[in-house]
Amino acid sequence: MLYIQEECGILCYLTSEHQAAFRTVLLLGVGGVAPTLRTPFLWTLGVFTQAVQFPRLLNGGRSVPSLTTGRHMFCLCPNGFEGTFCQTASGADCYEGVGIYYRGFRSQSESGRRCEPWDADTRLRYLSLDVYGGRHNYCRNVRFKRRPWCHVWKEQHMVWEYCDIPRCASCKSQPHRPHPHVMTNTCGRRSRRKQMRIVGGSVAPVESHPWVAAILWRGRSKDVVFRCGGSLISSCWVMTAAHCFPDGSRVNERRFMVSLGKSALNQSDALEQKFRVDKIILHPDFNNELGNYDNDIALLKLKSKKDGRCARDSVGVRRVCLPGEGHNLPVGFPCEIAGYGKEKHGLWYHSQFLRQARVNLLAADVCGADDYYGDKITSNMLCAGRDDWTQDACEGDSGGPLVCQVDGRFVAVGVVSWGEGCARERRPGVYAKVHNYRQWIRQHTGV
Repeated sequence: MLYIQEECGILCYLTSEHQAAFRTVLLLGVGGVAPTLRTPFLWTLGVFTQAVQFPRLLNGGRSVPSLTTGRHMFCLCPNGFEGTFCQTASGADCYEGVGIYYRGFRSQSESGRRCEPWDADTRLRYLSLDVYGGRHNYCRNVRFKRRPWCHVWKEQHMVWEYCDIPRCASCKSQPHRPHPHVMTNTCGRRSRRKQMRIVGGSVAPVESHPWVAAILWRGRSKDVVFRCGGSLISSCWVMTAAHCFPDGSRVNERRFMVSLGKSALNQSDALEQKFRVDKIILHPDFNNELGNYDNDIALLKLKSKKDGRCARDSVGVRRVCLPGEGHNLPVGFPCEIAGYGKEKHGLWYHSQFLRQARVNLLAADVCGADDYYGDKITSNMLCAGRDDWTQDACEGDSGGPLVCQVDGRFVAVGVVSWGEGCARERRPGVYAKVHNYRQWIRQHTGV
């Protein structure tokens, strides 16, 4: 079973009751809302020919799919219940999570101002072209902010404000279960002494991102320069991007070094651990024929010390977790990036300090839309960006990790791969989807 972002539902297969409801809706011509699930199915001669995954609804609710796409359209809730999973008693107007699925009718901001309609002009600014239901002035969360919001007039200016909506009480129908995709070891833990507040685009001490690696290259002149970022996934292995090694299979690993626990590139650090590279493994299917770095992932094996060990755990050096089976974080989930890349597009020099920023996961169909990256996006990629497009990975951050905190641990869900410019509207950062390569990583590293 896969988890989805709301707290009270998991996915299940379409039942005969859903099919009956579907036929009823066809006859009645009932409209729907924006789909949240994208598993296709076939409808042939009036019969479902393939099982489809739909929300499991509570209190006798039923999911109704679309005839043309097979996607979830809306929920049929019994009298007295409403909400994403029919989990809320009618009349209770509240939001769950960060309110991405809020479909209530509140239209007032926290300051008491009346919300303005989501008209054609404002709709085009956001990730959803219909603002979940067309022209209305109800509070919504369409840009992955902290909770539902809307536009209001304030001192002759159109601004946005959070809405006056309470958060729903935690669901009690299903007991809490640990996420299945976090490895049961000591990975993904920050130093207790450095639980830093994440401030987008700010300088970050390495204790905040102890798994970040700096991959250095020694040229013919013997000068050592920064090449790419990476992430420590085990004592002797670093994960990075394949495009960091343009020589491909002819790459000379003896020219590379890896530095861990480094807050600044231009100075030594007491927490720093340095290693030579013993082996570089590029993904065999890496290619850039379309200019999109497909399968952009590589592994570096560090040369061990005399005792056979490589990196040692410390406050500045720790492993990041890798996603396991069933890994499926929701759209809008907050994640972090960190690296020594350029502070903005066009600079000729890298940042001398480790920097950090927060981004949110984007839907695959959004990132692959024509006004985003179109068909350059493959199933091996995921996208993340800020709702205001102010922060992003940039040149030099390549190979570094996109990490998301789950159950108190940081999981590397992506590897910084490519993008068009830095922090440009509708041009989010693109990352290699680590989950797709777990078997390949395990085959070479045992992790």
